[in-house]
Amino acid sequence: MDSPKILRALISVSDKVGVTAFAKGLVALGVEIYSTGGTRTHLIQEGVPVRDIADYTGFPEMMGGRLKTLHPKVHGGILCRRDNAGDMNALVENGILTFELVVVNLYPFEATVAREGVTEEEAIENIDIGGPTMIRAAAKNHLFTTVITDREQYSPVLEQIEKTGRTTLQLRQSLARDAFTMTANYDAAISQFFINRLEGEGFPASITLKYKRASVLRYGENPHQQAAVYIDPNSKTVGAVTARQLNGKELSYNNLLDLDSALAIVKAFSKPAVAVIKHNNPCGAAVSGQVVDAAKKAMLGDPLSAFGSVLGFNCSVDVATAEYLVSPDHFIEAIIAPTFDAAAVEILTKKPKWGANVRLLQVGDLSAKPNRWTIRPIEGGALIQEADTGVDPEDQWTIATEKSPDLSLMDDIRFVWELVRHVKSNAIVLCKDEMLLGAGAGQMSRIDSVEIAIKKAGDRATGSVLGSDAFFPFPDSIERVAEFGIAAIVQPGGSRKDAAVIEACNKANIPMIFTNRRHFKH
Repeated sequence: MDSPKILRALISVSDKVGVTAFAKGLVALGVEIYSTGGTRTHLIQEGVPVRDIADYTGFPEMMGGRLKTLHPKVHGGILCRRDNAGDMNALVENGILTFELVVVNLYPFEATVAREGVTEEEAIENIDIGGPTMIRAAAKNHLFTTVITDREQYSPVLEQIEKTGRTTLQLRQSLARDAFTMTANYDAAISQFFINRLEGEGFPASITLKYKRASVLRYGENPHQQAAVYIDPNSKTVGAVTARQLNGKELSYNNLLDLDSALAIVKAFSKPAVAVIKHNNPCGAAVSGQVVDAAKKAMLGDPLSAFGSVLGFNCSVDVATAEYLVSPDHFIEAIIAPTFDAAAVEILTKKPKWGANVRLLQVGDLSAKPNRWTIRPIEGGALIQEADTGVDPEDQWTIATEKSPDLSLMDDIRFVWELVRHVKSNAIVLCKDEMLLGAGAGQMSRIDSVEIAIKKAGDRATGSVLGSDAFFPFPDSIERVAEFGIAAIVQPGGSRKDAAVIEACNKANIPMIFTNRRHFKH
């Protein structure tokens, strides 16, 4: 069903980008423009002929602009059903004009409350009333009324009006869907603001999640699963979903998971850092004074597993690093970094056989605060917790053994303790010279993780530092690593068998630190 010919448009927008050109396009097609307040002033200044809603309704704007469009002569013209004789007679009897097009976006409530120090009074004054009412009215009556809520919709609507003087039902249905989504998200943001104000910074009684679809993926974790990626428009952090892709094939579901993990690791370090991710666990990670050296150390952590991996950087990828990465021994699926030197992009995309397909993602400045909460869906609900991104205070660490770690090992102890929180539990990590040598991840027993980490490190285990994400339940792991010359152990402590574990360390002359904080990652 085509709508009636568009004769009148009601325009009231906070976001005025593009509205002048759109309004001029409508006027050129013979559409009469009605508007209010700041939008009317803006359009008049830009030379657009506009009729004031107040002149039409006979009621002036009042109460500081709170009351402008809440009037039967406005909403009757939006809501009237053209196939309903009673509705059409009501228009004639009450002198109501029809509005075939409604163009509204709302007061910037979310931007307002995101400002530091915003008062409750400021927030309340940015709660739009007339705007959502007009949007909902037009969306409800989309069989006959076209509603625009976003400047990206100007072009397709204007194109259809230029061709036929009206819009198609298919377009109006799509616009109505977007309109109801917009008002739902707007009300959710207002609700959340008051929940936060009343209930503080803790866990609110209810939450509403708002995500915008960025793209539909080829498939999910496996080819038989459909998938899409969504963006949180309110997030202030940077990541794989907001990055600019400089090269390569479409990102997959698994690429995005691995890129997210890679970036989470390198963001934790101030020195140039590189993480090598395979199946959502680090198989290589290192820091160094130069990014190329960090890359070399990271790739050498587990060269076999690094084949077909995803890399994360906390600094720009330069030419020297790119030249190293395109070695014939390497195959890289994707790289995420704050920036890439232009010459490095050329090298990475042209030299190796895999260059045309390698995904290069540029995220920009990494200094933005990480998200405070993590949300994990489970059947019938979700688990929400504070994100495990804080720095562990070293003044809470204790030396549990008779022997203290050599001061020369402290950089490795700090490195391994930061890294182990990013490995799936049960997690055991061996590091030396601020470089990952072996990781045991996701095993059902900690001794199994120990065995895997030792196997991965091989002869390099001697003199390395071991990190464990949680306490050792038995001394068997200590007895096993003692055979390989482990230089120090860092773990949370807190087991009922701590005394036996400490005794095993003392017997093997291995210093051990208790951090008194666990870092499970399931």
